Amino acid sequence: MRTLQSLLVLTIVFASVAFISNKKEGYKIGDKVENFTLKNVDGKMISLNDYKTKKGVIVVFTCNHCPYSKMYEDRIIALDKKFKNIGYPVVAINPNDPSVSLGDDFESMKDRAETKGFTFPYLFDDGQKVFPKFGATKTPHVFILNKNHNNNFILSYIGAIDDNARDAKNVKDRYVEKAISDLLEGTAPMITETKAIGCSIKTKK
Repeated sequence: MRTLQSLLVLTIVFASVAFISNKKEGYKIGDKVENFTLKNVDGKMISLNDYKTKKGVIVVFTCNHCPYSKMYEDRIIALDKKFKNIGYPVVAINPNDPSVSLGDDFESMKDRAETKGFTFPYLFDDGQKVFPKFGATKTPHVFILNKNHNNNFILSYIGAIDDNARDAKNVKDRYVEKAISDLLEGTAPMITETKAIGCSIKTKK
């Protein structure tokens, strides 16, 4: 009997540990996002606090090499052009370790930004200190920040840009656009989380 009880206790403990280890790390919806400072492709340092005069920020973790990131580049540019003048600019961040992900080094980032005509900052997460705080796992992975009455950036949406990575012409649900439209109307996004589709973020671990 004692053996059975011991096995039951161990099963509960292991199940609890597994549950804890599978919990999503990083910011959750409604969390305050801390300031960060990263180097832009123009060599200047850009901070989240530089956007305190904006209504919010569309943070996109993306990169040079991932096919999904490439598929979404034009749509990311379009989002920036559509929303930056009404308070929600795009800030793109490359989270990959260039020693693991060839083609994601800083010089290649500069070339990609120039080739594609990026209209937004393209920052390098040197040392990979920022993306874990957000809990980003894919490229691309979007996090919409909305500034509250205390002038803090609050996480309001996490996930994909839309529902069709491969075919922009056949997109049915534009998640980011809908979320920002809700925020502009003064309400929380109807959909706050979707599944990000893309390449895994490359680390040495």
